[in-house]
Amino acid sequence: MNNDSPQKALLVVFLVALVCSILVSVAAVILKPIQLKNQLVERSRNVIALTGLVREDTALTDDELLHAVEQLDIRVIDIDAGRFEPNMKATDIDARSAVKDAELSSAIPGADDLARLGRRSRYEVVYLVWNGAALSRMIFPISGQGMWSTIYGYIALEGDLNTIAAVSFYEQAETAGLGDQVQDPGWLAQWQGLRLFDDQGTFRFRTGPGNIDPSSPAAAYQVDSLSGATVTSDAVTQMIAYWFGAHGYRSLLDYLGSHPPEKPRETGDTES
Repeated sequence: MNNDSPQKALLVVFLVALVCSILVSVAAVILKPIQLKNQLVERSRNVIALTGLVREDTALTDDELLHAVEQLDIRVIDIDAGRFEPNMKATDIDARSAVKDAELSSAIPGADDLARLGRRSRYEVVYLVWNGAALSRMIFPISGQGMWSTIYGYIALEGDLNTIAAVSFYEQAETAGLGDQVQDPGWLAQWQGLRLFDDQGTFRFRTGPGNIDPSSPAAAYQVDSLSGATVTSDAVTQMIAYWFGAHGYRSLLDYLGSHPPEKPRETGDTES
């Protein structure tokens, strides 16, 4: 075949493309387990930080983080039923993939879709932290649409299941220097001690507007808005309102108010 022939040029292009596609495919297969582990480690890092069991200045290896999470009381909840689901394991749950499966997810009615998610998984994984036989904290996953991205995080409630112990947003792609302040440690620290509901059970939590007067009655439920990021601040308010509303965790919280969870007798035990 003539070196200058169009057929040979096409053959070379085809072979190069084929080799490149094979290399990309092989790399994707090899790297996927590493990527999945990195994602798991990052989520574990956020969960452990919210438990109150590890000092902030304590550095844990990846394996230590994964082991520490495994020691928690990890449970699956059926959000629609407002109950723990004892027949499922945390490893059975992939909330992000579940939204593509009609049997594993629920469409969110427009009036309830404050977080602008469209659908959510029917099942989620929560983490219970015990102090002896007393529930110390319960950690819930949360997510919602910000200005440019879906924001993912966790919120830890004290044993009264109303007072915020800590919060973390571990994934977002909001405007640099503005909306990305949702990950600012100083702002997140302001959440500690705030309450979601008032004494009548009405949801009261919100961000801003502006800086909150500490002497105001509303200060028990409000955190300062993010400077220059009104849209993201409002999105955070709506996210929390959704997840602790009627289509989110409210049914479970109401149930646990009259049926407090009990510490498993052994690690891995769950309550029905």
